[in-house]
Amino acid sequence: MRRFTAPIGLALGLLSACATPDSGAISAIPNFESASAVPASVSPLSHSGRAARAPSGYVAFCNRNPQECIADRRQPDRISLTPETWAKLKKVNGMVNAAVSPEADQEHYGVADFWTVPVDGAGDCEDYVLAKRKMLVLLGLPEAALRITVVLDKGIVRHAVLTVITDKGDYVLDNQNMNILLWSETGYRFVKRQSQSDPNVWVSLGSQHPTVATATSR
Repeated sequence: MRRFTAPIGLALGLLSACATPDSGAISAIPNFESASAVPASVSPLSHSGRAARAPSGYVAFCNRNPQECIADRRQPDRISLTPETWAKLKKVNGMVNAAVSPEADQEHYGVADFWTVPVDGAGDCEDYVLAKRKMLVLLGLPEAALRITVVLDKGIVRHAVLTVITDKGDYVLDNQNMNILLWSETGYRFVKRQSQSDPNVWVSLGSQHPTVATATSR
């Protein structure tokens, strides 16, 4: 199992790589002329209005790292999907997916569920999400628009992804996919995620599932 020699190596490596977006990432931004040009299938996820229980691993993570779970209602809860922002999303998603080796919490920490930023270079799906969120916040994106989301993979397996709320739809950063997809393209059933007003409050997504899931990448 691969490890970084310095615990901070992952964070420093990602930040240096993300500092200057490459032209290829910028040119690959979805070509929507305006929000009205986005097809109906990319309508944003909507919560059911019902509160949901926060994952126990997330609660424990916040207890250990309260500075990572502070609500800031001054932040915008939606971002404009500019070429520069798209480049940051692509770079962070690709870098974290490549830098972190998948390893179950039981094997890694000796417990069933342990959420943390994987600075030692190994972790499970929640750890990838925390690393991506941290990197994107450090790169200037508002945390309120970056929401940890629980989905069902193949309808039965619980999985965590990072949903980015933009003016062109809700995009998903996933450790199982190097491409960034609209939520409606993932094939996942969406269960719950952080609310827009407070990262410590979770809302039910009513097990939303896209009517048509495709493999189209952005």
